[in-house]
Amino acid sequence: MSFKPNFNFVEELRWRGLLHDIMPETEELLQKEQVTGYCGFDPTADSLHIGNLVPITLLIHFQRAGHKPIALVGGATGMVGDPSGKSDERKLLDAETINKNLEGQKKQLMQFLNFDEGSNKAEMVNNYDWFAKFGFLEFIRDVGKHITVNYMMGKDSVKNRLESGGMSFTEFTYQLVQGYDFLHLYNHYGCKLQLGGSDQWGNITTGTELVRRKAGGEAFAITAPLVTKSDGSKFGKSEGGNIWLDRNKTSPYRFYQFWLNVADEDAVKFIKIYSLKSKAEIEALIESHSGNEHLRNLQKELAAELTGRVHSAEDLENAIKATHIFFGNGTREELLNLNESVLVSGLEGLEKFSVGSDLLKSGIPILDLLAQHSTIFPSKGEARKMIQANGLSLNKEKYTNHDGQVSTDDLLHGKYLLVQKGKKNYFVIEAV
Repeated sequence: MSFKPNFNFVEELRWRGLLHDIMPETEELLQKEQVTGYCGFDPTADSLHIGNLVPITLLIHFQRAGHKPIALVGGATGMVGDPSGKSDERKLLDAETINKNLEGQKKQLMQFLNFDEGSNKAEMVNNYDWFAKFGFLEFIRDVGKHITVNYMMGKDSVKNRLESGGMSFTEFTYQLVQGYDFLHLYNHYGCKLQLGGSDQWGNITTGTELVRRKAGGEAFAITAPLVTKSDGSKFGKSEGGNIWLDRNKTSPYRFYQFWLNVADEDAVKFIKIYSLKSKAEIEALIESHSGNEHLRNLQKELAAELTGRVHSAEDLENAIKATHIFFGNGTREELLNLNESVLVSGLEGLEKFSVGSDLLKSGIPILDLLAQHSTIFPSKGEARKMIQANGLSLNKEKYTNHDGQVSTDDLLHGKYLLVQKGKKNYFVIEAV
């Protein structure tokens, strides 16, 4: 992909709501020449999450504009712990955990950027490669000498931690370590720009200072705002915790459901931030959404694009099928055809009750089964009334025999029974 002087990268970020801070003359530089820029990812977990999708998206747009992105994984900085935006010091990770986390994150980063061809193909670097042999005395002489304590104390990340009870020397030096990353990439890769979240501004500008003072060069910076929901609460978590990019931590179905259930106001904001569709396409979607919010078309577009991009077309298809079955007019046949992993994902979040598999082998009266769990029905009489009123379904099929029995033959994948009471109340009974 060649440099595109007519593609204004900064303007692209601006209309998408992805621009928070920018150093003077950065926009002019990016319009004038192909620029190498980087963004760092610290290995705090073995998977990235949807909060990390913001800096990843910055790199995607950066590459689409014809510039050269570098994804830096923090094998060294991960050993220190970034104090930015933290009220308490992070627990230090051991080398084995960090390496495991690095490998997980590398695989994920590889799927979002073009690492294969073109003058602006992406590169991935690990800052442990240049810090591993960098001695402490050498570091404080060659790096620490150029940045004053007064300068470091002026950073918000330091001020906030000192006000909330103090910080260790380890955390205090973090900005020097990250700053040196920028200097190293400037010297060895011709990197002139660092991208990141707004909480990284202090660390990034320490890097630009090192480039100026130590290399006599000029470096630039762009940050994106930290994404919040319309009610001001933290974005990127559900009741079950972080929304991860790893399918083993957050299933594709749950991932799809997260985006499908964002508020209307947030959907307008998030589709600009996370979608790779053009401005014209996004504006048309927002316009059609206005006044028809009940159709949730914007959420569906957002959920479909991100699930397909983070996971796969097959995962998206399965997530849509499961959503139709559990929240639409799905049939028993469709439910029976769901593979077990998709079914289990769909059952997440529903109230779950267990019953001994031995009881089911010989069959258990339906009323006894339902009344075992008072949350479903407080008594056999209530269960009987609901069945007689045609208000009970098992595995998406109306159940009308209040004298009937349930056995292992009725279970989905030999384990699960989906109970529907009325129109919207779902429960799962699992044989254990």
